[in-house]
Amino acid sequence: MSTQPTAVVFAYHNVGVRSIKTLLARGIHIALVVTHEDNPTETIWFESVAALCQEHGIESITPADPKSADLAQRIAAIAPDFIFSFYYRHMLPTDLLALAKRGAYNLHGSLLPKYRGRVPVNWAVLHGETETGATLHEMAAKPDAGKIIAQTAVPILPDDTAYEVFGKLTVAAEQTLWYALPGLISGEYKALENKLSEGSYFGGRKPEDGRIDWSQSAQQVYNLHRAVAPPYPGAFFEQSGHHFIIQKARLSNLPTGNLPTGLHVVDNVALGVCGDGKALRIIELHCDGKPIPVNELKQLTGAA
Repeated sequence: MSTQPTAVVFAYHNVGVRSIKTLLARGIHIALVVTHEDNPTETIWFESVAALCQEHGIESITPADPKSADLAQRIAAIAPDFIFSFYYRHMLPTDLLALAKRGAYNLHGSLLPKYRGRVPVNWAVLHGETETGATLHEMAAKPDAGKIIAQTAVPILPDDTAYEVFGKLTVAAEQTLWYALPGLISGEYKALENKLSEGSYFGGRKPEDGRIDWSQSAQQVYNLHRAVAPPYPGAFFEQSGHHFIIQKARLSNLPTGNLPTGLHVVDNVALGVCGDGKALRIIELHCDGKPIPVNELKQLTGAA
């Protein structure tokens, strides 16, 4: 009789793809993968869990509601040793988690208990953090609240965008899972308390949350840009009747004199002047949905 552990996996995104590969490499038999249908209104810049499952001959399904009785019955029939959640976007009910004989575990994109909840990488960049990471933890009734199994930290460099940090986080998630799995399989691991009072919960973000308030400091505006830079929707503003989205920018050392806040062109350089008198040097900018070179910007906007 085989002693190969069996898992049901809820997964999406790059972390889902890398984590499934890690489970397979560690000898876990994946009986079923539950994933999402891609949203046609979302920019799909990440790898496909469904495509990976097809490649490896693993059955995958995309139920609209993970709380359905049919899904619970199906998982109960599998009687998995483990349930894993890797960037799956819905909370799993406790009666479903209880079907895993040896525990249910989630990979979260922060150093818990900090940044519990949705889009933790974007929130960490927005708040100017210099470090984040991946946490493997027990799943509980509340999001990201279970005991901590393992963590791996990654740096957030001053000019890193959320997209760049997410790339580091994907590797950190793989490392965290890889080194934790032997202990989970043997049952010889020590879970640490997840001290919720030492962290905070954050909700999801909408494209409108990327609107720039030029009265803020240059560092605050720059952090917003980094947090939502492409492939996310981007930090945006309106000026002179046009809609602008910043594609690429850096903090500037150029003097701004007495220029008011907002978009300006100084010595053929596009600057976003902020409330503290400092500015962003805007390297790539879209105007009304199209790229616009600096030499056309002054005439178009009246930017001084």
